[in-house]
Amino acid sequence: MSWEIKKYLKQQLAGEKGYYIYPAGTRTRFALAYPNSYFVGMSNLGMHIIYRLLNERNDTACERFFLPEKKMQENYEKTHTPLLSIETQTGLMDFDIIGFAVSFEMDYFNILRLLEMGKVKLLAKERTERDPLVIAGGPCATFNPEPLADFFDAFIIGEGEAVMPAFMDVYKESREAGESRQELLEKLSKIPGVYVPDVSVKASRQWLKNLDEFPGETVIETEDTEFRLHLVEVARGCGRHCRFCMAGYCFRKPRNRSLEAIEKMIVKAKERGRRVGLMGAAVSDYPEIDTLCRNILGDGLSMSVASFRADSVTLELMHSLAASGLKTITMAPEAGSTRMRQIINKGIEDEHLFNAMDLAIKAGIRNFRLYIMIGLPYEEGDDIKAIVDMANRLKDFMEEKGAMGRLTLSINPFIPKPFTPFQWLEMAPLKYIQKSLKDITSALKKRHNIEVIAESPKEAYVQGVLARGDRDLGKVLLNAHENGGAKAFKQAMKMNKLSMEDYLRQRDLTEELPWDMIDMGFTKDYLMKELDNAQKLKHTLKCFENCKRCGVCK
Repeated sequence: MSWEIKKYLKQQLAGEKGYYIYPAGTRTRFALAYPNSYFVGMSNLGMHIIYRLLNERNDTACERFFLPEKKMQENYEKTHTPLLSIETQTGLMDFDIIGFAVSFEMDYFNILRLLEMGKVKLLAKERTERDPLVIAGGPCATFNPEPLADFFDAFIIGEGEAVMPAFMDVYKESREAGESRQELLEKLSKIPGVYVPDVSVKASRQWLKNLDEFPGETVIETEDTEFRLHLVEVARGCGRHCRFCMAGYCFRKPRNRSLEAIEKMIVKAKERGRRVGLMGAAVSDYPEIDTLCRNILGDGLSMSVASFRADSVTLELMHSLAASGLKTITMAPEAGSTRMRQIINKGIEDEHLFNAMDLAIKAGIRNFRLYIMIGLPYEEGDDIKAIVDMANRLKDFMEEKGAMGRLTLSINPFIPKPFTPFQWLEMAPLKYIQKSLKDITSALKKRHNIEVIAESPKEAYVQGVLARGDRDLGKVLLNAHENGGAKAFKQAMKMNKLSMEDYLRQRDLTEELPWDMIDMGFTKDYLMKELDNAQKLKHTLKCFENCKRCGVCK
């Protein structure tokens, strides 16, 4: 055991406010693990929500684990120290339950690293009665748990607040009754929203009907995060029906918190002297956004937003962001041409972009960022040229209005995701993506103050395989882990005689899909209809009250 590691964790804890610590032996010990750095994990609002949910029970003590930085990992290995928790510096293997929050496919490699560092058996089938129960939740666990099925005893399908109370109740009852691990898993598999790979046949996504039942805000205050804000969730889910967006389908129906509930959480921000970070799929869609902005600034606070839509942004919101010191406005047209936006059902027109930009400039904001995807379904060469044209026209507008700031294009390859209308479609070839990026960059490089940044295309293809993968990928992930992690993924695919192209290919509409055992609340027929609408450039209206189209709101 390394005193240096313990000292480091104690110092990290000393820099926090709001954590929970309970006496040993009085509660079920739950390890909440985020398979990335402390900095990234503590920026994730979902971690805060589940941490509070579990610790406010009278029978559970939840502590946090993160992937240590490289030098610290070397210290762990050198001293043979098991991965330790932030709160009490207890080894991962000494917890009753280990719960991973999984938000990104590239973190799959870190999951195995954390388990290994924690001295926990990697494969679920090798764990005995004395080993912790290992579970996973979060977006990736919900939309396709199969690539990770070999490593987890159970998955939480849907929103944690709607599943974890029943999960913990059953766990406690089973343990008090002295039941075996297998008996426990059998019981857990009967809870709505729990998928046990070796027991369950089907699992149905669960979602919280009334967000006001559970607070959604920063619980632990620390300076070591991306935002340094008091995060407050104003809404969850999105009803805009963008056809590429897994979150729009897996977190349906869209729900808003009441203004009263939000303002109670804002009080905490004032007490802590923190800026308010409003969180939601599209904060500008919140019905009382102007009132909320006025109240935040009226309390002497400043604010930021996770995202907004160019077609619903208000003057009040823009002035509030400018008054809070925001220097850059981010918009997500996703595509440059009207035709492509019709295909993906984005609902954003050029006029919305120019109007939002105009409001921002009038408020004193000078820099803008655009989120763009390339390789979208049915994309053509003219659609790539339209991205360049859009960027130039927006930069012209900025300069005409006297905003001499920077326009940044953040460009990412499109990845078809499960439970979207594009789940059957192929991922665009790597050469096409590389050429499109080169064409866009070359066309804009001479334009002053236009910047093009892009995610690694090669990494995006690994994400594409993992997103739509099956249980065969468990062996691949294990082999990759044994040979260096993500960088060994392609080699591990070959070792197991699997082809990346086979996972990235177009799939037949009648083909059985790896994630078919998950009931998201809507049918394949609904997704097929939306795919047909995409091909016909047909618009789908956003969610409305008493709508029964997709089947989620029964």
